[in-house]
Amino acid sequence: MKKSSIYLWIALLLIILGTLGGCKHNVPTPSPSNSNTNSDSISENIPPQENPPQPQPPVETQPSEPSTPASSSASWWFTRNANHQTPAVPSQIAALLAANNGFYVLPNNEKKIYLTFDCGYELGNTPSILDTLDRHQIKAAFFMTGQFIQTQPELVKRMQASGHLVCNHTWNHPDLPTLSQAKFNQEITSLEQRYNQLTGAQLAHYLRPPNGNYSPDTLKWANELGYRTVFWSIAFQDWDPSNQPGAEYSYQHIMANIHPGAVILLHVVSKSDTDALDRIITDLQKQGYVFSTFNG
Repeated sequence: MKKSSIYLWIALLLIILGTLGGCKHNVPTPSPSNSNTNSDSISENIPPQENPPQPQPPVETQPSEPSTPASSSASWWFTRNANHQTPAVPSQIAALLAANNGFYVLPNNEKKIYLTFDCGYELGNTPSILDTLDRHQIKAAFFMTGQFIQTQPELVKRMQASGHLVCNHTWNHPDLPTLSQAKFNQEITSLEQRYNQLTGAQLAHYLRPPNGNYSPDTLKWANELGYRTVFWSIAFQDWDPSNQPGAEYSYQHIMANIHPGAVILLHVVSKSDTDALDRIITDLQKQGYVFSTFNG
């Protein structure tokens, strides 16, 4: 009986230790609450590379920078409407953007709109996108990562030679609010340096935060580096190559949500967007919209 009791206590102890040392599953943080089903948020994933490119050293190192990350992380979202008016964002967010020179629309009375493409990696669509833009003599903004600039130098040089804005989507596509200011700066300046080495030109100082994640600190840090943080007022789930909504969906979504000053977010990995682009441009121009660039 004594042996049985000892074995029983050992078994119970092992069970308790196993429970304490078990895996924990992180519960995702909810997005800002909003009862309107037209609220839009975007999350994009860039597949890991077998040999990801390493960042170039920043122009200046800042060893004295604190290692604490940015605070108050948030994900970009807005509320659509069916009236071709500017989508709404909370007033405090609009004020935060204005204070740090960021934007998600560029309101105007001329029906100017802005095509932007996120370039995380290449799946063969970008040449066709550039061909379509060339045919229509339209300039767009391309936000690229270190992965794209390292693996697609000829496409990057073509963008620059064609007069498109080549902009910053960070070197490693990290979650910016988790970074210290020194790491944040390195993500931005590494891409700047590589682009200058490749083209001899200066990267356009517009930053699109990966996954739309930001904080008051990251907006401030970008502004201090001379960057305008750029979000968007039209977007949809087009970034997953294995789950494309189709060209008709891409077309209809943009046509239904277009408005003066719109910043349209598309992804170069999207076959749906690529196939719909010519029709989108043609029909928006028929409605009197003018494609422009941020500095145009």
